[in-house]
Amino acid sequence: MDWDTIIQMDKQLLLALNGSDSLFVDYLVKTLTTAATWIPLYISLFYVVLKNNDNFRRILIILACAGLCVLFAGTVDDLLVKPGVARWRPTHDFEIGMLVDTVDGYRGGKYGFFSAHAANTFSIALFFSLLMRSRLVTLMLVSWSLTNCWTRLYLGVHFPIDILCGLLWGGIVGTGMYFLYRYTDRRFSYSESDYVSTKYTSSGYRHSDIYVIALVLACTLIYCILRSLILA
Repeated sequence: MDWDTIIQMDKQLLLALNGSDSLFVDYLVKTLTTAATWIPLYISLFYVVLKNNDNFRRILIILACAGLCVLFAGTVDDLLVKPGVARWRPTHDFEIGMLVDTVDGYRGGKYGFFSAHAANTFSIALFFSLLMRSRLVTLMLVSWSLTNCWTRLYLGVHFPIDILCGLLWGGIVGTGMYFLYRYTDRRFSYSESDYVSTKYTSSGYRHSDIYVIALVLACTLIYCILRSLILA
C-alpha cells in the first residue's frame, strides 16, 4: 500500500465520520470542543494537586510540568509543525473541502497536521494519570481526550491521521513530563512516603478527592447536553 492510497483512505474515513443531520449533536460538539468548557476540569485537577501535596515546591513542579505539556504538545505544533508540514485541513483541502460538513461555517485555520487538540488533551490526560495513579482518573481523562478528538473529526477540521499523530506526540510529551517531574521531585525532596492505605492511590492521592474530578466532569457533561438542547 503506497502513501497516496493511505491519504485517500484517510480522506474517505474523515468524510464517513464528519457531521450529521442533528442540530443537537452540532451544538453539543461545538460546546465540547471549546477550550473554555473544560476550565472547571483544570481547576479540579489543580484543587486535587493542591490538597494532596503539602510541599509547595512539589506543587510548583507539578504545575510547571503540566504547563510544559501544553507548551510542547500544542504550542510547538501550532508554531512549528503545522506551518512546516503545511497539510491542508479537510475543510480547506482542494479535493474534498466542499464535501466536508461544517457547523456554523467553522473551518479552522489552513493547516491541520497534527491536531493540537489531540496532543494537548492526551498529554494532560497521561501526565495526570501517571501522577495520580488512579484507574478512575485514567478512564475519565483518556475518555475526555478521545471525546475532544472525536469533535475535531465531526467538525471536519482534522483528518484521522492528524488525530493519531497528535495522540502519539501528546503521549510522548505527557510521559516525558511525568519523568521530568519524578526526576526533579526526587532531586529536591528529602523523603518519600509509601501509601498502602485503601484511602489513597499508590502515589498518595486520596480517593475521595479523586471523586471531585469525576463530579466536575459529570456536571460539565450535563451542562453541555442542556446547553445543546436549549440551542437546538
